[in-house]
Amino acid sequence: MQLKFLKLKEEHLEQVRLWRMKPEVSQFMYTSPDIFPEEQKQWYRKTSEDPYNKYWIIESNKKKVGLVSLNDIDLINRKTTWAYYIGKLSERGKGIGKQVELNILCYAFDKMNLNKVWGEVFAFNKKVIKLHEKCGSKIEGFLKEHICKNGKFYDVVTMGILKSDWKKIKGQFQIEEALIED
Repeated sequence: MQLKFLKLKEEHLEQVRLWRMKPEVSQFMYTSPDIFPEEQKQWYRKTSEDPYNKYWIIESNKKKVGLVSLNDIDLINRKTTWAYYIGKLSERGKGIGKQVELNILCYAFDKMNLNKVWGEVFAFNKKVIKLHEKCGSKIEGFLKEHICKNGKFYDVVTMGILKSDWKKIKGQFQIEEALIED
């Protein structure tokens, strides 16, 4: 698999918007799937000027398949949150998610010298929780009825991995190194 993380550009916005509005993607996000093009552009303008957030289009074998991000990058406490999704549904189940996760951990720990990478996952998203655990993240917390979506409250799991733990397990993985644009 040839994996690239292409820096998010305005030309990608419509594809990202369409991915995010798919029920198979939006069901795992906190936000509503109804996103208008102007809202997407406003979001892009805001995030592209923010040095504490990084967004990339995931490209696998020359096909744009999803989005990955590092958010709330805190260089003082050396931590960040992260998220990703595979929006091109035909590309799910091919190991792309695992390689995205392994590469973002390498980037955060080896290139950015961060100490912690963490994120939040809906508690019902067992498949992603299991994938994060396989890649070394541990469950750190459980937030009861933390997100209200479509009038229903959902529990959220917080998960994280420390640089010291990553160093111990990194060698266990076959990491297909991605090209990551800065």
